[in-house]
Amino acid sequence: DVQLVESGGGLVQAGGSLRLSCAFSGYTYSGHCMGWFRQAPGKEREWVALILSGGTTRYPDSVKGRFTISKDNAKNTLYLQMNSLKPEDTAKYTCAAGRGSVSCYWRDWGQGTQVTVS
Repeated sequence: DVQLVESGGGLVQAGGSLRLSCAFSGYTYSGHCMGWFRQAPGKEREWVALILSGGTTRYPDSVKGRFTISKDNAKNTLYLQMNSLKPEDTAKYTCAAGRGSVSCYWRDWGQGTQVTVS
């Protein structure tokens, strides 16, 4: 199991920026991947960023060009830099970990941090 703890959420005005962090620990397998998801009330969970075991990153069109995922293994921390935020970005953001070098099979989840864009 991988333990994941998010932080950095808050209230920001439209057009502003926010950086989320996810502290991770407990990796017991190789070929792991990590990513970010979000979920707003009444909506399904939506994938917003992926970083594969080889370092490749991917994003859906809804956030491409605005969000950037990165990982600092020395600090055991995953990040999500969010720029040009829109009201529709309002959601609880959750980091996740899994296994895969081409795609990710999600296995472990954090509890989430709230992001509100006004």
